[in-house]
Amino acid sequence: MEKIISSLTRIESTVLKALKSPLTDREISKRTNLKNIEVLRGISWLESKSLVKVKNSVKEIAELTQTGKNYLENGLPEDKILGVLVLERGADHKQIMKKAGIDDSEFRAGVGILRKAGMIKFDSGIIKITKKGESQLKSKNKYLETMKGLPSEVKKINEKITELKRRGIVSLEIQTTKHVALTNKGINAFKRIKNVEMIDRITPSVIKKNLWKDKKIRRYDVRAKVPKKNIGKKQPYLAFLDELKNKLVRLGFKEMKGPVVETNFWNCDALFMPQDHPARGIHDIYYVKKPKSGNVPKDFLKKVGDMHEKGLSNGKGWNYNYSEKTAKEHVLRSQGTSLSARMLANPNLEIPGKYFSIARCFRPDSIDWKHLTEFNQVEGIIVAEDLNMKHLMGVLKMFATEIAGAKKFKVNPDYYPFTEPSVELSVYFPKKGWVELGGSGIFRPEVTKPFGIDVPVIAWGLGVDRIFMMKHGINDIRQLFSSDLDWLRRES
Repeated sequence: MEKIISSLTRIESTVLKALKSPLTDREISKRTNLKNIEVLRGISWLESKSLVKVKNSVKEIAELTQTGKNYLENGLPEDKILGVLVLERGADHKQIMKKAGIDDSEFRAGVGILRKAGMIKFDSGIIKITKKGESQLKSKNKYLETMKGLPSEVKKINEKITELKRRGIVSLEIQTTKHVALTNKGINAFKRIKNVEMIDRITPSVIKKNLWKDKKIRRYDVRAKVPKKNIGKKQPYLAFLDELKNKLVRLGFKEMKGPVVETNFWNCDALFMPQDHPARGIHDIYYVKKPKSGNVPKDFLKKVGDMHEKGLSNGKGWNYNYSEKTAKEHVLRSQGTSLSARMLANPNLEIPGKYFSIARCFRPDSIDWKHLTEFNQVEGIIVAEDLNMKHLMGVLKMFATEIAGAKKFKVNPDYYPFTEPSVELSVYFPKKGWVELGGSGIFRPEVTKPFGIDVPVIAWGLGVDRIFMMKHGINDIRQLFSSDLDWLRRES
């Protein structure tokens, strides 16, 4: 108990001292001169420490607005209009507004009510009072009588209050009252706290005057929960991509960049994919309607075309007539490997050298928990002498364990037109089983020779969306681009 008492704030102590008998939050506020928001805060803290018990009662309160208060004091517009008409025996709207002392909106509201009730009539632009209107002057206005009874608890919203609210005369609000009483633990604290005086805050004055020597300093509970601050943060998936990029740069990789709208040449041909390959079909690639085609360097176009038709000196190629028209067709980039092809043709390519890209790719696909029509690939190549599959396995292990955070991964043989040997990297996804991250291998000489590269090139293209899913335990790829605020705040 001493620890609890010594940790009470000034507000908590003040509220606790006021609770000799059960009180409402508003009664506590009056007795302690604390603001109601301070009292509510103190009650919440005391309740979390089991020193008070709280019951809430809710009621709807109707109160007069400033307009309503003005009408209660000076009269409703409809009553003022009737008062003018009974004296004038007819007047137009300008005369009525002037003599009644009301504005245009009040005139319209009042006339609408009176006309609906049959208390006035119109005669060639002149407004006249009816017998029903004259009798109304002798009666009490039902709306005015309702207004005089406010503020009060509204147990049932009737027609009169609805109309007064519509006219901006009355406002309705939900009022919650907290009924606070001490618990047995609170009674014990109440008896002990009366003569305890503590320093609630350490200020320069407290230190200079040595007040801390003569009084107790409030004990702070470092385990107490504090309100969460929902400050602006980078979207968690975008933050992950930045983190991945920084990590690869620190490992000595240089970033490759290229267009999203690509030609078939760089997207497929330069990677030794035959022009009749199934992956070239509209079910795997988006073709651009306009502009339909683009430019390709002529020297590379001929060298790659010859490789497709004839292959290496000791090979056969794909044995078909290569189409330059097809090579120049525009597509949406379907694989980040197109950037690697561009890099091999770049005169600034360094040997040895390490390159990467995080590329947005597009493929027609059926959307499910692991597929989208747009996705990111982390693409990379290493160009150097004496490279082999052991080096590639080391890179794949790094992505699986250090970047994806997988505890289990495996590498299986696979086939790609541009690598030989080729392997596929898969990681074990809890609740989903084994999930493929992407492919890799050593570029075939048919890919590297047209660009004058005579050393081995190891390459990989992995689904970075799935890597993020693996690392963060997300079971649906669509969550990455969700606007779910709870997830965004939790993951950021």
